[in-house]
Amino acid sequence: MKRLWIKICGLRTREAVEAAADAGADAVGFVFHAGSPRNLAIDEARALQSAVPSRVERVAVFMHPSQQLVDEVVAAIQPDWVQTDLEDFAVLSLPREQGALPVLRSGQTLREPLPERCLLESARSGMGEPADWREAARVAKATQVVLAGGLDEHNVGEAVRTVRPFGVDVSSGVESSRGVKDVARIREFIRAARAAETGRMSEENVR
Repeated sequence: MKRLWIKICGLRTREAVEAAADAGADAVGFVFHAGSPRNLAIDEARALQSAVPSRVERVAVFMHPSQQLVDEVVAAIQPDWVQTDLEDFAVLSLPREQGALPVLRSGQTLREPLPERCLLESARSGMGEPADWREAARVAKATQVVLAGGLDEHNVGEAVRTVRPFGVDVSSGVESSRGVKDVARIREFIRAARAAETGRMSEENVR
């Protein structure tokens, strides 16, 4: 089984980026959506880049963005992944080598073929609303699913054991107030996710 991929999203400060990296996150997400309390200006995101170790992937997170915004962000921070809703990729043009992380949402009709890797989210991003875990578990059998929506340090272990996802993604679940990351909660979320991953691996080795 591959190592659980853990993404901490919506980071706005160097302290939060460093906490996520030090605790063992595999990826950090920077939000570029004016309607979000986690929105970053491109210059702000560029300034945070020096805090991201080379082993940690960087995800540029959008919601129905313009081509101009995507072009400016990709040129400025050269993210490993561009994340936005699946239908957005039909109208966006990305560099050939650019990684794409399509967002699927609970309740949508999922059409085949599924993306090789996707993020399964609730209907509304960043609101702490859970995705449908039963649906996510079905999709996780067919492709690499990053489970998002309503996760926190208290339920991520159960989510990992139930859905068996490729990865997990958290934003509001590690905040002290809307848009403000809590360093202690970031660390505890990653600790809980890794503990569940270890238990899952032990279980599979027994079979």
